Amino acid sequence: MDLPKPAVAVVDADEHRCGMVCELLRQFDYRVTPLHSLPELSAHLQAHPDQVAILDMDSVAADNRFFRELKRKVPGAYVLALSGRSYHPGLEEAMGSHIYACLGKPLDPEEFLYWMKSIAENMAALKEAAP
Repeated sequence: MDLPKPAVAVVDADEHRCGMVCELLRQFDYRVTPLHSLPELSAHLQAHPDQVAILDMDSVAADNRFFRELKRKVPGAYVLALSGRSYHPGLEEAMGSHIYACLGKPLDPEEFLYWMKSIAENMAALKEAAP
């Protein structure tokens, strides 16, 4: 069974890097929305809660409070973090509770596709289980 591909919101403060990630995702037929700040992401996901967020952790200053607030506003949000670092001091709560997966830079297409398939399966299972 082919699962529908969720749309993706890519958040990177650097417009050029954001565009490069968006273009890569479009090559795999994902609908992509480029965003450049955390307030934009929060507003976008509230309007489109079925989208997956890819958040460049190296370019925006997301903290545990931001992730708690995002999950409060959009409980079903799926967030994939993208980072060139393997450790983010102070974000242990977010990494353990609010971020679905942390992907390394540069974005590996196979790893991205694996996680997107996992998210699509979870979304389908939740939809099927809903009354």
